[in-house]
Amino acid sequence: MLDALQPYWVEFITIATVHLLAVASPGPDFAIVLRHSISFGRRAAVITSVGIGLAILLHVAYSLLGIGLLIKTTPWLFDVLSYAAAAYLAWIGFNAIRSTQSSAARINGESGQISDKKAFVTGFVTNGLNPKATLFFLSLFAVAISAQTPNQIKIFYGLYFAVATALWFIGLSFFLSSKNVRDFIRRQGHWFDRIMGVLLIALAVRLVWGM
Repeated sequence: MLDALQPYWVEFITIATVHLLAVASPGPDFAIVLRHSISFGRRAAVITSVGIGLAILLHVAYSLLGIGLLIKTTPWLFDVLSYAAAAYLAWIGFNAIRSTQSSAARINGESGQISDKKAFVTGFVTNGLNPKATLFFLSLFAVAISAQTPNQIKIFYGLYFAVATALWFIGLSFFLSSKNVRDFIRRQGHWFDRIMGVLLIALAVRLVWGM
C-alpha cells in the first residue's frame, strides 16, 4: 500500500493538512464532544468521537459514488439536509437548557447517564447531517484530489479521514474529561448546560441563516 501511495504523497499531505485545520475548528462535533465529556464522562465522549469518525465515511462514500454531485447540484436536497441538521442540533440544545441535574450532584462528581448506543448515534448523526462537512468533502474530492487518483487511493484517504477525525476527538475527550477541567466546569453548575444549549441552538440558527 505504501508503494502504491508513494506517487500521491504530496496530494495526501495537502489534504491531510486541510483536514486537520477543518476538524480542529469549533463546530457541532466539538460542541457535542464537549458536552458529553463534561456531562457524561470520558467513556461517553470517546464513544461519541468514534461515531463522529465513522460518519466521515458517509461523506467519503457519496463523494466517491457521485451522489455528492447530486446534492451539490440539487439545492432543495441540500436545504433538506441543512434543515434536518439544524433541527437535530436545536433539539439537543433545548434538552441541554432544560437539564435538571442538580448542582450538588455535579460537585460530588456524579455524572448523568447516557447509553453507549445513544452516545454513538449522537456523534454519528451530528456529523452525518452536518452540511458543512458535506461541502468540505465535496470540495476536497472535486478540487484537492485529482480525478486521475485511483479509487483505492481515494478509499485510503477516506479511511484516514475517519481515523484521524476519531483520534482528534478522542484526544479532546480525554482532555475535557480530565479531573481539573471537569471540576472547573462543574463549579458552574447548571449554567454550563444552559450555555452549551444556547451554543448548540446558535449553531442550528447559523446553519439555517447561512442557507
